[in-house]
Amino acid sequence: MSEESLILEKICEVAQKAGRIMLEASDPKVKEKSGHANFCTQTDEKIQEFLIQMLGSILPQAAFLGEEEGQDEFTDRMKSGYVFIIDPIDGTSNFIYGYRPSVISIGLLLDGKPHIGVVYNPFDDEMYRAIAGKGAYLNGERIESSDRPLSDSLAVFGTAPYYTELQDMTFDMARKLLPECVDLRRSGTAAWDMCCVATGRCSLYFELRIQVWDYAAAALIATEAGCTVTDSYGKSLSYDGPTSVICRARGVKIIPECLLQKR
Repeated sequence: MSEESLILEKICEVAQKAGRIMLEASDPKVKEKSGHANFCTQTDEKIQEFLIQMLGSILPQAAFLGEEEGQDEFTDRMKSGYVFIIDPIDGTSNFIYGYRPSVISIGLLLDGKPHIGVVYNPFDDEMYRAIAGKGAYLNGERIESSDRPLSDSLAVFGTAPYYTELQDMTFDMARKLLPECVDLRRSGTAAWDMCCVATGRCSLYFELRIQVWDYAAAALIATEAGCTVTDSYGKSLSYDGPTSVICRARGVKIIPECLLQKR
C-alpha cells in the first residue's frame, strides 16, 4: 500500500470514529454565530477537537483549518505543505433538528492543492473518499457521475443561508433552472450535495457562497468522479476561502446560462 493510500485509510478510520460521536450525541447545547441561522453545537466543537487530535497524529507536520474555535482563516503558511481542512458537522441545522443528513468532511491539501478528500455520512454509513488522480469511491466501490443530460436528472442547490443578500439571486437562479431539469432538491449540506452529484444521484449542484471547509473534500471527490467543479463565473476553485460553486456531472456539458454570473 502506498503512503498516500495508508494516510487515506487512517483518515477514514478517524472519520468513522467521529461519526460515532455524532450518532451518540443527544440534546446538544446550541449557540449562534454571526449570520442568519448560523449555529454551532457542543458536538461540532467536540468532533473538531477529536479530529485535530487524531489527524494530527497521522500527519504531525500538517496545519489545520476548521470551522469552529477560531481556526477558520487560511494563512500564507497553508500555501505549502499539508493542510487539513475540516468541517466537523456539515449540516449543523439538520443535526439540531434531526433532519438528515449531516456529514463529516475532511480535506487534505498539499502545497495548496486538493490531495485527499473524505466525506462520511454516519447515519447511512456512507464513506466517500478520493486521492487526487486516483478516482473516487463510495464504501470501496468506484463511482462515476451520471452521463444523463440535465433534462433527465435531478438538480440540487444551497441557499447560502448565512448571506441574506444572496437570497433573491439564489432563488431567481433556482426558478430559471427548474424547467431545465426533472426537479430541484435542497439537503442542507454542501459536501453531501457534491457527493450526490459524484455518485450519480443528481447531475448538478450550485450555491452562491460556501466556505472552504464545505467544499475542500467534496470538490475533489466530485472531480475524481468525472464532475466539473467551478465557481459561478466558470473559474477553477482556489481552495483558500469562500466561493460560489457549480458542480456538474459528466452529462451536463456546459453550465446552464441561468447560473452564470457576470463580472
